[in-house]
Amino acid sequence: MPAIQWRPEVNALTTPQSYSIRFVARSSAGLDDLASDIALRHPNFSKADILTILRSEDEAILARLLHGEQVTKEGSFSWFPSFTGRLNTPDDPLPPLDECLHISTRVSPPFLAALRQNAKTERLPMEKKLPLISTAEDTLLGLKDVLNPAGVLLLTGDDLSFDQETGGGECVIEGTQSGRTVQTRLIRVEQSEILLMPELPAQAHPWNNEYKVSVSTRYSEHGTLRTGTYGRMLRSPLTLTKMGHPNPPEVGILTGKEASPHVSVTGGSVSADETLRIQVVLDLRQDLLLFSLLDLQEDGKTGAAVAVTANGAVTLQGFADSAVSHLSIRVNNYAGLKAMLRNDYSGRLVDILKIETA
Repeated sequence: MPAIQWRPEVNALTTPQSYSIRFVARSSAGLDDLASDIALRHPNFSKADILTILRSEDEAILARLLHGEQVTKEGSFSWFPSFTGRLNTPDDPLPPLDECLHISTRVSPPFLAALRQNAKTERLPMEKKLPLISTAEDTLLGLKDVLNPAGVLLLTGDDLSFDQETGGGECVIEGTQSGRTVQTRLIRVEQSEILLMPELPAQAHPWNNEYKVSVSTRYSEHGTLRTGTYGRMLRSPLTLTKMGHPNPPEVGILTGKEASPHVSVTGGSVSADETLRIQVVLDLRQDLLLFSLLDLQEDGKTGAAVAVTANGAVTLQGFADSAVSHLSIRVNNYAGLKAMLRNDYSGRLVDILKIETA
């Protein structure tokens, strides 16, 4: 019987270094494959009949779920509707169903036990040597995961060296919305680090300030080009002009590749130019978002955190000695921001804001 294949993979986000166990699929089986397998075991039924039954099963399960029932196939799986979201009062209406309604699946203990008892595993070697970017830091601000066009970006890791002049590799910064720029202002390229003055590709909207960085190299003269991509997104600073004026221009922030900003800065009380950070944290326990203003030092000064559970206007207080006494923001897409935090940012997202009074 073929074995279940797996391989160890480097977990670049842990210190000290650890390895994750990654399942490696031999192939992908679809409905047609399942029908063929069943037909081999039950030759009295044609493959066409089995396909009809399998498709009818999906329709029957959906109908039962829509009727508000739990569906259980004895000895294998159960399906049932489930909800996510938070209500402030018992009388609040449900959020839109495309945000809160889901289907949950459970595996029966006997089915899982049978898999474990009969399974054989096969260890595959680690994937071929690839460039590994462990950290990315703007050396001017001393902040990680920041892509500052006015600064110098330091990438650290393993197997990063390449020779761009001979076509032996490249370092690329790519916008998640659009744009790709091969980096040419390289200060130092070594096995364990690359130092460069970043060139940012243009993206469609000012709030599209999210980028990926990758390194490609050949480990022999005629070897295959191999690429390693940093596991975190880099974000460039955003500029807010005429802050403190009666009607400053709105600026989109805390957004990825979307065509409209999840959050906008709408105004504030500002006495002088200042660069600071705005943070949003996903609190899973309370099912809400926490917004706050921070200075440019990790574990430095911070304003009071404000809890947000829906779209709407929010006022954030500045921190001690800040020229910004408060900043007014508007959450435009609470659900989208929440999903981005959960799926792409491990629950915490920070933007640098260059606040100008002129």
